[in-house]
Amino acid sequence: QVQLVESGGGLVQAGGSLRLSCAASGRTFSNYVMGWFRQAPGKEREFVAAINRSGHSTYYAASLKGRFTISRDNAKNTVSLQMNSLKPEDTAVYYCAANIGSSYYYDHDYKYWGQGTQVTVSS
Repeated sequence: QVQLVESGGGLVQAGGSLRLSCAASGRTFSNYVMGWFRQAPGKEREFVAAINRSGHSTYYAASLKGRFTISRDNAKNTVSLQMNSLKPEDTAVYYCAANIGSSYYYDHDYKYWGQGTQVTVSS
């Protein structure tokens, strides 16, 4: 069992930045691929970014690459998402998730999920 708790969401103006954090507890954090997903009102949950176990490889939704950066600290059991140049369309609930397997992009491959943190970008 892995418990995940996100933090760092909030209200920001377009063009601003936010840094989301996810604290993990339970099983060995470094055994898990970690990902961020988001869900906007009325839309399906979508992949944002993922990072492999060591932190040396990262993966992004094509539309977000260059604005968002995922990182992890295995010593502190945390994964972060730095979001820059935010746009109103980035408004969503952002979820942290953990995957014991080796896939990155699909939410059904992630077994453990946080409760989500709201990000609202005003125009």
